[in-house]
Amino acid sequence: QVQLVESGGGLVQAGGSLRLSCAASGRAFSSYAMGWFRQAPGKEREFVARILWSASNTDYADSVKGRFTISRDNAKNTVYLQMNSLKPEDTAVYYCAASLRLVPSTSRYETRYDYWGQGTQVTVSS
Repeated sequence: QVQLVESGGGLVQAGGSLRLSCAASGRAFSSYAMGWFRQAPGKEREFVARILWSASNTDYADSVKGRFTISRDNAKNTVYLQMNSLKPEDTAVYYCAASLRLVPSTSRYETRYDYWGQGTQVTVSS
């Protein structure tokens, strides 16, 4: 069992930056693949980024590639999402998720994730 708690959301102007954190409780954090998803008002939840057990294996949605960076610190049981050059369309509730059974080919599907945080609001003003 893993519990996930996101933090770091807030209100920022377009072009600004935020860093989201997701702290995980429980053992064997390094065994989990971690993902970030987001859900804007009136829209379905969508994949943002994910990182496998190897911190060098990452994947990003096209909409955030080059602007967002996912990373993890296994010693701190934490995964991060550094968001730069934020745009109003990045406004959403951001969720982190964990999976023990993720494979790269299906890692963008939320159904492949077993545990979810409660979400943190990110609002980007124009």
